[in-house]
Formats: sequence, C-alpha cells, structure tokens
Amino acid sequence: MARLAPHTLLLALFVFLFGSCTAQNCTTNNLQVTYPAPVAADGWEYRLISTGLTAPRSIVFDSTGGLLVLDAGVGVRRLTLQDNGGTCLSVTANATLIADTALNHGLAISADGGTIYASTVNDVYAYTYNEQTNTVDPTTRRTVVTNMTNTDHVTRTLLLSSRLPNELLVSRGSAANEDPQARNVTSGHSQIRAYDISTLAATDPPFDFVAGTLIGWGLRDSVGVGENPTNGGIWSVENSVDDLTREGVDVHQDNPGEELNFHGILGNTANQGGNYGYPDCYALWSTAGFPDLGALEVGDQFASDNATAGVTDATCNTNFVDPRLVFQAHVSPLDIKFNTNGTTAYITFHGSTDRTTPVGYSIVSVAFGLNGQPTSPMDSTTAANNILTSPDLTQCPDDCFTPVGLTFDTIGRLFFSSDSTGEIFVLQQSADDGNGDGDGNGDGDGDGDGDGNGDGDGNGDGDGNGDGDGNGDGDGNGDGDGGTNAASGLTSAWPVAVGAAIASLMAGFILA
Repeated sequence: MARLAPHTLLLALFVFLFGSCTAQNCTTNNLQVTYPAPVAADGWEYRLISTGLTAPRSIVFDSTGGLLVLDAGVGVRRLTLQDNGGTCLSVTANATLIADTALNHGLAISADGGTIYASTVNDVYAYTYNEQTNTVDPTTRRTVVTNMTNTDHVTRTLLLSSRLPNELLVSRGSAANEDPQARNVTSGHSQIRAYDISTLAATDPPFDFVAGTLIGWGLRDSVGVGENPTNGGIWSVENSVDDLTREGVDVHQDNPGEELNFHGILGNTANQGGNYGYPDCYALWSTAGFPDLGALEVGDQFASDNATAGVTDATCNTNFVDPRLVFQAHVSPLDIKFNTNGTTAYITFHGSTDRTTPVGYSIVSVAFGLNGQPTSPMDSTTAANNILTSPDLTQCPDDCFTPVGLTFDTIGRLFFSSDSTGEIFVLQQSADDGNGDGDGNGDGDGDGDGDGNGDGDGNGDGDGNGDGDGNGDGDGNGDGDGGTNAASGLTSAWPVAVGAAIASLMAGFILA
C-alpha cells in the first residue's frame, strides 16, 4: 500500500478540519462575547443571537415564531429571527411592542396568542396582541391583578398554565431580607397565587393579589415558576436568605440552600397552599461546621436565629413543607422550564455578588422521573448537572453572563436571556452525553455542580438592594454593567473531533 505523501496528508487534514468546522459556522451571525465565553457541556452547543438590550428578563415565543422579550426598564420587545438551522439564528428585526419602563420581569402569552401579560411591582397587565401585524394597541391595556407593591423583591413572575390555560400564576417576593410580614398569609408577601382569568370580564375590577388561590407561602423570593407538562405539577425555585447566622455564628457562605419546591397540581388541592417556612425556617445545604447540627441532614429545615418564639429545628421539619431539593447557597435560581416529556428541568443560576468565592453563573439541568418527581433524593448535593458554565468564576460578576429567563421553541431549542450583559442566546443539544438516558441531560445522580454553585442574590447587607435576582433596586439589572457584547456558537465536541481526526490521519501516514 502506498504511503501518503506529506502534502496529501496536510490537504486531507485541512479539508477535515475546515469541513468539520463548517457545521458549526454561521455566516449570518458572527456575534462574540467580550467576556470569557461560557463553556457548554458535552453534547451541547450554543450561540449568541442578540445584543444591545437593556436588561432582558423573561422571554417567550409567540405563535408565529417571534421571540418576545421583557426588557426591564424598556417594555416588551419582539425579535424577528432568521433561522438557518441548528444554533445558526440571527435577529433581523427588533421592535418595541409595549413601551413601559415600569415593566420589570414577568411575561406570558395566552394559548391562543391573542393576549400578552406583563408585570410591574404592583400590577399585572393584559394587552391585546395582533399576531398578524405583530402589534399591540396600548389602549387595550387592562389591569388583571393588582395591590402587590412592596420594597426589596419587586419582580412578579407570571406563568400561564398549559394544563388549565385560564389559570395565571403570580409569584411575589418579600419586602426585606427577613420579612416579618411574610408570617401573615393575609399580607400577600412571599407567596404564589393563581387566578382564573376567564372569570374576569372586561368591565370587572382587577383581582386583588390576596384574592387568588394560594399555591404556596413562606417563600422568600421564588422568582422561577414552572409547570411539568406531563402531569401539570407546579414547581418553583427559591432565592433564600442572605447574611444568615446560626446561634450567632456566620454561616452565610454555604447556608441556607436555595430550594426546588413542589406545589401540587392545579385543580387538585393535594400538596397545595402549604407554608414553606420563611422567615422562620431555612433549608440546610452544608453540614460542615454548622452549629448545633444534631441529626440535621442536607435538605432538612432549621430554625432561624430570628424565628418566632417556639419555632425549633423540630417544628421546622414537622410544621412546614420541606424543599424537594436544595442547591448551593446563593446560586440565585431565576427560572425553571421542563422539556416536553418532563424528564428534565432546566434552571438558570444567575450567580452571586456577595459571596467570597463567586458561584453560579450557569444553566443546569435536574433529572425527573416518570412519577413527575426529581430522580435525586431530597438530601442530594449533586442533583444539578452543568449545561452551560462560566469558565472563570473569579471574573464574576463583572465579566460573566448572568442567565435569567428560559423558553423553548417548537423544535426544542432552549433560549435564554442574560440581563447584565443585555444578551439573548440559543442553546441546543447536539448529541447524547453518554449517560445512557438518551437525552444528553445527565442521569441526575451527581454529575453536576450542585455542590458548589452559589450565591447570586448579592444582598450582602441584607437589605435586598442589588441582589442577583434583580429585585433589589427594581431594575432587574443584576450586576448592572449593561454590557452589550456576546458569545459565539460553540460545541464541546469540537476539540475531541479534531484530536480524533489528527490521530486517524497520522496513523494512515505512518502505517500505510
């Protein structure tokens, strides 16, 4: 057999490398980030598709493929996308549908596509949306939920149920780091409630927030609320307290854990309306050096130093609803979305601003079983599997992406916003990750970052100002640097493919 000439080998290698690269190239989109680019897990690739936004928070697609973006301090935008397949998308038009600087986070669209819902600190508004002309007549605005004003945590997350399309869920946070009013269910603080908007006639006054069906309370700031599409289970992700002490000892670096909470199924009162403990009880993340640990384990609740008289570790675990899972303290989870078969929940970890060692700044997945529950046990510290991460947390928050909102398109691509950098990205599974579950998302048994992705809520002094969930000062800007640059599409499989190609071609050259 004839030996390959050196120039033939080089030509073959060149063709392979650049030919392979073509699959990842996107001639219609050359956007790049100016901070260290996020790193995708094996089997995933991503691309930046939009820059120059102010503080993009919640995102959702309309029925004609337009991406609606709640740009905090601006209003609601509609991005028209050119889709060349895979992650090769670019924005061809950016129109302001609703100009209202008071809109700061919540966004939803009705099942028929004819109504957009958006929120301020006090109100949820409904707007008539013409999807044929992609326009909103501002005179159609009406208030559907009101009386939600409080300081500190000012975002009002919105979720329209797929199982019961007329049910609108609204999440409202606390008025302080530890808010005593949250102990009173009639205050409306730190609660998720639901409203049957089909019962609200055009001439009716809006629902008062506390008139809604109580889904859960004792929830400090559950910014992310999602619905499992297979059984209608309602889940939230909780941003827990800052600057925590236990018997006078500072334990805030790694406690309390952020929470994944289950709220039952809409239309069924089981597991619904419970008190999750705030501000008296919090969930344990790290047992290391924890004062008076006793028999407490990861995920158990413990009493705050500022708890109501008579509240103890024991009563915390008997009188309140425990989280289904906990995550590293202060990761600041801001959204949760499920894939279509309900086997995976994706969660944005906005990232820390006041923890000594930054943590978070990532998107993770959590595996779910056919029973509609996470496959990991309640005491797991490894339930969160990294999908997209910041490569150098020491550069955060100033030089990192800060993911907030998530949404899927009709073919299963996952889009997300980064508020502090003013960007929108697309994330797509490119291959199975080898864990045997066929979905590339991990098997949920400990592949991820659950043991160390932290803070992100950034309160520092406990007053809630400037926290990573964007609620402190009400502008939703996170670290507020307003950057407008972005990242290119990447695939973690590329270095492996290149290495394999070089090895194969070199073997042919030497052994032929």
